[in-house]
Amino acid sequence: MKSRRFIQCDVFSRISTKGNALAVVVDGEGLSDEQMHDFAKWTNLAETTFLLPPSDERADYKVRIFTPTREMPFAGHPTLGSCAAWLHTGGQPKEVGLVRQECVIGLVDIDLSLSEPAFVAPPTAVRPMQAANLAAISEALQLDADSIVRTAELDNGPVWQAIELQSAEQVLAVESAAVRWPDFKAIGLFGSRQAGDECDYEVRMLAPSSGMSEDPITGSLNSALACWLHQQDRLQEQQVMAQGTVIGRHGRVHIGLQQGDEARILIGGHTEILIQGHVVI
Repeated sequence: MKSRRFIQCDVFSRISTKGNALAVVVDGEGLSDEQMHDFAKWTNLAETTFLLPPSDERADYKVRIFTPTREMPFAGHPTLGSCAAWLHTGGQPKEVGLVRQECVIGLVDIDLSLSEPAFVAPPTAVRPMQAANLAAISEALQLDADSIVRTAELDNGPVWQAIELQSAEQVLAVESAAVRWPDFKAIGLFGSRQAGDECDYEVRMLAPSSGMSEDPITGSLNSALACWLHQQDRLQEQQVMAQGTVIGRHGRVHIGLQQGDEARILIGGHTEILIQGHVVI
């Protein structure tokens, strides 16, 4: 066991403690899979990350992401929070204005040149949702067929059962306790807010593997939704997603679309360092 640098931060909100908490062990080298998993269970947060030297020479660092129950191939708020912790503890990117993170799904770029740090949305596979999955979710959440606009299964490392409802009000009315992982895989609900609102959509993520009934703010889900909207030519150059409203959070996920030879979708949000010190693992 040794003393290791530790950061706990709040991601996707400018109101302290109203975002999604992340624990980061900055000096993760030398820890076994079991030690990482045990520490993630002990923190009991949605995700805990461990920073390591990269195995890909193009990357600035490597991250491993754990929920209390399993390792994740990619996740959004751990990407932004881990980057903030790495920079806060002296990390220097190889390329000015760009941090390149290595994780299970590969390399993820984080753009530091914008008003909020933003990661480039990884490729997202869009598939039809299986009829049996939609029927089970609709029955459990008591979704009226007339309220459902579109559905899809989205895969950007995590796999999401994505359902667009007619309105933000319908999204907010859903009872999250009706579904639990692993009986139900991750469910992403979203619906439009009223015109003129500060946010464009209301988002909720139900049945997370962390054991909670609802994830506070989910960067990887918002990333997948943005890719799905872009595929439908519905993604604007700037959009803001609200998440966490029902559980007392004030999540704001900023989505940007940069056109060019190859369009880039950027997923950004504020990160605040709340706790720093050392842990002995």
